[in-house]
Amino acid sequence: MKPLNSECKGDILLYVLLLMFSAGALYSCHLTSREEFSPKINELDYFEARGFNMFVFSNWYDGNFSDSKISGIEIIHHGIRTATNGDVRLNATPQQWDPIPTFVERKINHETNTIEAYLKYPEYNFRYRISVKATNEGMILSVILDKKLPRELTGIAGFNLEFLPSSYFKKTYQMDEKSGILPLYPAGNMKTSVSGINETQPFAKGNTLILAPEDPVRRIAIHSEKNELMLFDGRSKAQNGWYVVRSLIPPDRSDTVIKWSLKAGMVRDWVRPPVIAYSQVGYHPDQLKRVVIELDKNDKPQKKAHLLKIRSDGNVDKKHEYDVVRWGDYLRYQYYTFDFTPVKEDGIYVIEYNNKRTGPFRIACNVYEDAWYPTLDVFFPVQMDHMLVNEAYRVWHGAAHLDDALQAPVNHVHFDLYAQGPSTDSPYRPGEHIPGLNTGGWFDAGDYDIRTQTQYSVIINLVMAYEHFGIQRDQTTIDQKKRYADIHFPDGKPDILQQIEHGVLALMAQYKSVGHAIPGIISSDLSQYTHLGDALTMTDNLIYHPGLDSSESDGYYSGIFDDRWAFTGKSTPLDYGSVSALAAASRALRGYNDQLADECLKTSLKIWYDEHGHDPDIFYHGNTTGGRLEDEELKAAVELLITTGDKRFAEKINELLPYIEKQFVFNATTSVRAIPYMDTGYVARIKNLVSIYSDSLTGFDNRNPFGVPISTGGWAGSGRVIYFAITNYILHEAFPDLIDAEYVYRGLNYIFGCHPGSNISFVSGIGTNSKMVAYGMNRADFSFIAGGIVPGVLIIKPDYPENKEDWPFLWGENEYVVNLGASYIYLVNAADNLLNNNRNNEQQPMH
Repeated sequence: MKPLNSECKGDILLYVLLLMFSAGALYSCHLTSREEFSPKINELDYFEARGFNMFVFSNWYDGNFSDSKISGIEIIHHGIRTATNGDVRLNATPQQWDPIPTFVERKINHETNTIEAYLKYPEYNFRYRISVKATNEGMILSVILDKKLPRELTGIAGFNLEFLPSSYFKKTYQMDEKSGILPLYPAGNMKTSVSGINETQPFAKGNTLILAPEDPVRRIAIHSEKNELMLFDGRSKAQNGWYVVRSLIPPDRSDTVIKWSLKAGMVRDWVRPPVIAYSQVGYHPDQLKRVVIELDKNDKPQKKAHLLKIRSDGNVDKKHEYDVVRWGDYLRYQYYTFDFTPVKEDGIYVIEYNNKRTGPFRIACNVYEDAWYPTLDVFFPVQMDHMLVNEAYRVWHGAAHLDDALQAPVNHVHFDLYAQGPSTDSPYRPGEHIPGLNTGGWFDAGDYDIRTQTQYSVIINLVMAYEHFGIQRDQTTIDQKKRYADIHFPDGKPDILQQIEHGVLALMAQYKSVGHAIPGIISSDLSQYTHLGDALTMTDNLIYHPGLDSSESDGYYSGIFDDRWAFTGKSTPLDYGSVSALAAASRALRGYNDQLADECLKTSLKIWYDEHGHDPDIFYHGNTTGGRLEDEELKAAVELLITTGDKRFAEKINELLPYIEKQFVFNATTSVRAIPYMDTGYVARIKNLVSIYSDSLTGFDNRNPFGVPISTGGWAGSGRVIYFAITNYILHEAFPDLIDAEYVYRGLNYIFGCHPGSNISFVSGIGTNSKMVAYGMNRADFSFIAGGIVPGVLIIKPDYPENKEDWPFLWGENEYVVNLGASYIYLVNAADNLLNNNRNNEQQPMH
């Protein structure tokens, strides 16, 4: 190597001095001036400056006692939530089920511009408070202890703040004098402790950290005089991990044990770009066409918007100019609308507002005709358990879980809302193999469990879609004997009937093997539950035998304890839910698989009368043991009435009428579907309930600019909106003079892009701009499953609508759930039917 000359040495010395200066001075000088960064606590009790918000325990672990990346100190930086989980944690890179503290209280002082949160880890008798104070020097984040840290938490408890990797991809960092590139893919060091625990090691340490120094939109500076900052990549332990900045709590100290100063890069006079919310699929010519414009609170609205039609040569015609009308404020934004309903000409259009154009969309009579195809053609086959699923050159997964399932242990509370009570309620001992459960069923969601409530919901919605709209589409080969499905390969049989059959096989297996409906089948431990990849590789597909060594197998049994567990607690509501699905399926399967149709009806009747021969078995835990007893009993009675015409079921429905009147919103579709089989007194009382319900619909126009019910809980509300629209369709069909069809179309418009936060379609592959990164079984690849529907917009309390388009791992926003697919198929066909009256002559009467 050539020796350095004096000129080169001088340049290097200058470079080193600049690095030394930047590590300390970048925090105080380069980020922004004092006048630019001066957050204040606003009326919603979070810190606010233009382009910067900091929540301090506005959310606590999403309220679900697991780490869903919505808690503690959170940063919304130039419109994007980039940081969360600012809190004391017992892990450097916490995973979903790692310990979390108990929230005690929060105190807000507007005069001192301070928010304090009080928390504890009761199992360690460890209490602390986190104080956040806004000053012109930055946000001061402090951890304060009244007593010294418990000895057993030394080197374990630390203050963490997590940063979203996708917000910092392709960006750099600087820790003191060291700089680096934030990793696109985890490639840091790991270390295995003497106890065998594999732990992530920090890839940078120091006292001053600058994230994205080159980018004022994402730049964050953190400085601590006395506490070492460590920067970790949580994805080394779990694909859904975030970058974590952490300082350990020092032992033998109390009072202020950790103190950070945090400052954010600011863009002067920043204004969030407008969001033009419209249907990515487009509009039927006869449909109301209303666009919602979402504006930053500092934005100045334009008076006009334009609709432009794209000509075949690529040029555009300015078709219409519209007044932009103020709707009002909702959440953190101001909203305006414009209406182009009079435009009915077929074609491709774009919207122009404030010199910004949207992507293209269509106006055409057939916009909904094929909008459900990918859901039935692709999403449903991919979700099929116990089957090998092929698509052209690709195998989605092998025939998984052929070793299902072992009896779950008694007195056991499991993860993901499963539990087993003091008895197995089955003929099997804990840990014993239950034969016959390795057939049918769909993966519940982005994970691989089979949840019975989901299964019977899917069956009912598919049966309704088949009966009401005469769906005969065939694009998939499904062979139950060979456990094989081939996407885009027709086999001459209606796919929807084959999917109904697949769900029924799972429900019938429960009755044949256990004698009643069971909550479901799920992985036995978390390491298996978090499996990403081919479901076939979750287990060895060989039935566990305790007499074999873990390395032994006879080709049918093995000594590997990896079989999933069946939770078998007896629940009358769960049985009623299954009865409703089997009774409905018996109608759809008639003429396709008569033997199975007979079994469905025979089983549903037997279970109905058995359950009415004793007091109900009530075992409620989470969302896996059935809905409310009366709700599930009503569904079963209605499906059995439609199937058999037996007046005894009509009598039971009349008996439940007082309950229906109290809970009509939740039972509207079920109770209305019974009308053709009920007496005039019942019809009159239901019509009165529909009239009351109709009056309530106009209230949605005032609640939000989208005119639909938007959920504010820990799971976003696409499902609720779809249910709302289906309810309105069924009520409109029965009472068209009471329910406006517009309340059906609004639901689809919302799912297709007319919603807060963005204008993306929540159905992967449907619309010009749709979800291409979602929480499916392939989420680790930042990919999607065509036809899957995500939960959508999550309202991060108090006022931030979010749906991450570059980060699939937030299940409350992005996780596919199979029952949403079935209800979506129904809704799209319902809208198409209303607009085009496309029922064929072979369609059965609407139930």
